[in-house]
Amino acid sequence: MNFIAMDFETANYQKHSACSLALVMVENSQIVDEYYTLIKPKTKFFWKNIQIHGIHPEDVADAPKFPEIWQTIHPYFQENNLVVAHNAGFDNSVLAGCLNYYNLEPARFLSLCTVKTSRKLYPEISNHRLNTMCDFLHIPLDNHHDALADSRACANILLEEEKYFGTEPFKKLVTAK
Repeated sequence: MNFIAMDFETANYQKHSACSLALVMVENSQIVDEYYTLIKPKTKFFWKNIQIHGIHPEDVADAPKFPEIWQTIHPYFQENNLVVAHNAGFDNSVLAGCLNYYNLEPARFLSLCTVKTSRKLYPEISNHRLNTMCDFLHIPLDNHHDALADSRACANILLEEEKYFGTEPFKKLVTAK
């Protein structure tokens, strides 16, 4: 499988408030590269978000704004590229929110949610949260809510699912963005 696993963390509940992003690149079912950056949002941080991910306003004071990051990462978001996230609805909406806020062209790519793949393939599990799936599949998740750790975990969940079930179960779950 070839795909990009994506994870955003946000400063608050606004979709354009991304404060960190990680991408994990997978080629031929192997992790081949990783990308991580802090992002300086044009909005205030909410205490609850800080409590979840540990990123403070001072941590992003010198970080690039989203349009600078988009110049680097936009080649990954092409019409036939598969982008995977755990709870993809959230991460896709943050990406769309940032692109819209900064008046950038919408991204066109294929999307797959590992919450949905996990629900389909492991219906017996009580919940399909990232940490629950990692525990169940024996995937390390050392720093939950760190974008890079979460992206790695997401990539490994899909790779484990592919190993045991093949790619056929994913086909009906892929959507175009």
